[in-house]
Amino acid sequence: MIFEHEIPTKSKLYFGECAKIKREIESISAKAMSENGFEEIVTPLFSYHQHSSFDDEKRLLHLHDEYNHTVTLRADSTADVVRIVTKRLGRTVNSKKWFYIQPALSFPTQEQYQIGAEIFDGSFDEVVNIATTLVDKLELKALLQISNMKIPLLLNQKYGVDLKLLHDTNIEAILAIDLPWISKLVHIHKAEDLEDLDGIPQDIQSELILIREMVAKIEYPSVIIAPLYYAKMRYYDSLTFRMFYNNELLVRGGCYQIESINAVGFALYTDASINQKIKK
Repeated sequence: MIFEHEIPTKSKLYFGECAKIKREIESISAKAMSENGFEEIVTPLFSYHQHSSFDDEKRLLHLHDEYNHTVTLRADSTADVVRIVTKRLGRTVNSKKWFYIQPALSFPTQEQYQIGAEIFDGSFDEVVNIATTLVDKLELKALLQISNMKIPLLLNQKYGVDLKLLHDTNIEAILAIDLPWISKLVHIHKAEDLEDLDGIPQDIQSELILIREMVAKIEYPSVIIAPLYYAKMRYYDSLTFRMFYNNELLVRGGCYQIESINAVGFALYTDASINQKIKK
């Protein structure tokens, strides 16, 4: 029996103070993004193409249009922004910087509100500095983590390290691997740790140097380096970053390529931001 007052699991209800904070976060964010030269876009809730963005379509909510073509509810904004701006809007717009404030909807009834930004042909340090500036404007506390997805992939493909060990952060098992330089990699946490890379294979060194160069261009006081961080992501396959507070994820982003378009972007998760403000 479903009572009249019930709402589906993981759907959202905002009221009173919570609704006010949500509106303030969105208002401050829209103003900040506009001041940084971003154009706003609101993509359709329905899409013919979301399935191409997901390895597993189980997360998608399927419907049909009047011609019985399959459509899905928007479960991700990034791919739609890239596709619509480059293929539908095309030459009618000049901006390479776009932001959106909208929810993503996934199976069975999950709503995730987010403030996202995409920059075509942008740089990693540029998008990180924009994200950290936005976090400061929202008066949120966060630790910034910089990683590089190419490092765990190299460890797996070339040196036989199981990605599950990296995903689960199983440090004991990682240190037990028969690689003389793995301990040095495990103990990289700060920018200063990237100064001495002797003994680490050249291919991994190159990716660590890329992190070091980007960190030097990032203006944020609380930064940690996590070269072994691995999470299977749809787009981000190189430099990535996360911002979190008390283990709650506030922001995630990085470099990606979709349909030969090189871009950088991030998403700020509205509900995590609301939670932090309510707890103050």
